[in-house]
Amino acid sequence: MKETELLLGCIGDDFTGSSDAASFLAEAGLKTILVNGEIGRLPETDAEAIVIALKTRSAPKKRAVQESLAALQALRSRGAKHIYVKYCSTFDSTREGNIGPILDAFMEEMAVPYTILCPSLPVNGRIVKDGILFVNGTPLAKSPMKDHPLNPMWASRLQDLMQPQSIYPCLEISHKRLDEATAEEIISELEDFKKDHPRFYVIPDYINQEHAGKISQIFSSLPLLSGGSGLLTELADRYKGGSYTTKLTQDKTEGCGIVFAGSCSKATLRQIEVFQESGGKSFKLDPNALRQGDYLEEVWSWAKERLEQEVLLYSSDTPENIHAHQDASTAELLEKAFACLAKKAQRAGVKRFVVAGGETSGSVAQALGFHAFVIGNSVAPGVPIMIPTDASDMRVVLKSGNFGQEDFFRQALDMTRR
Repeated sequence: MKETELLLGCIGDDFTGSSDAASFLAEAGLKTILVNGEIGRLPETDAEAIVIALKTRSAPKKRAVQESLAALQALRSRGAKHIYVKYCSTFDSTREGNIGPILDAFMEEMAVPYTILCPSLPVNGRIVKDGILFVNGTPLAKSPMKDHPLNPMWASRLQDLMQPQSIYPCLEISHKRLDEATAEEIISELEDFKKDHPRFYVIPDYINQEHAGKISQIFSSLPLLSGGSGLLTELADRYKGGSYTTKLTQDKTEGCGIVFAGSCSKATLRQIEVFQESGGKSFKLDPNALRQGDYLEEVWSWAKERLEQEVLLYSSDTPENIHAHQDASTAELLEKAFACLAKKAQRAGVKRFVVAGGETSGSVAQALGFHAFVIGNSVAPGVPIMIPTDASDMRVVLKSGNFGQEDFFRQALDMTRR
């Protein structure tokens, strides 16, 4: 297959975050392929954007950096004109987090003096104002993300979050400055800062779509950018020259559907309730029972008898219950359980998979064995329907825990059902 120009190479730190990024690029008109992890097997494609989904958010620092650099090399070898490092719109980073080390390594490898930190996604309630990341109007460290089981948030100012992780300083650009200064004036200020700081990060406020346009105007020419998915529509517009010609692929297919939920976010917990209230059949996995040999077979037996009704299997619980009743090995145990159930469902002929939670989605995607996906329409902002490149009759929807409307599970099943 003759390749077109690869306008953008994107590297995500988990699968749902990567599919989130891919959805914005596809809807903006770039033909987009999402690749699940295996960097050495980038498909021959005429895609204008390739998104590589890694699993580095909570990985050991050294491994996270090595895998990210390998993905960078793979994309640059394909001629990617721009590199975008995608992380969660809630930054999802502890004092020992991987965002700083990865970006430090990228700036050094690519020999660039600065890049941006731009996690905002206003359509999902994430904005940066005065350098502080807000989630639905609440500073990050006071939001429900403070109770995240893997990456509890401890600060709200992006500069404070980066300080213990990165060896380079940060420069904030206020929304007032974005509104009042020209692009040329801001670039001149960056050049002045660079005289005393050979490498640094720029943190622009990003409250609304006008800010996205201004940020894109100033920074889109940089070879390295980083952030959430909120900026990607504007960037895709600039890279493609405003020509939106890509037609998204067919979303619907025949066959049974199943929902897996491992996220413990408030959004996912409510989505489970709404699915149940609408008459959906569901089964909650008991982590302690999973340590018994027959339990998983019992779960699958229950689900298999009800597949025509499109069932939900979930382990989601409140952060309080998780901290009180689950030990450190429980998350890995649940991931393996969902992977096993996904394989059983695939063998039973299930064609539509809907999954909530980053770690759960990664495990299910790996278990299904699909390496690359064509990106279709979105069920919710940042949550696309995906079609495996080597299984055109399958549909996969993977969402980050906090994403999606209350009836998301039913919407995803309806949109993929022929």
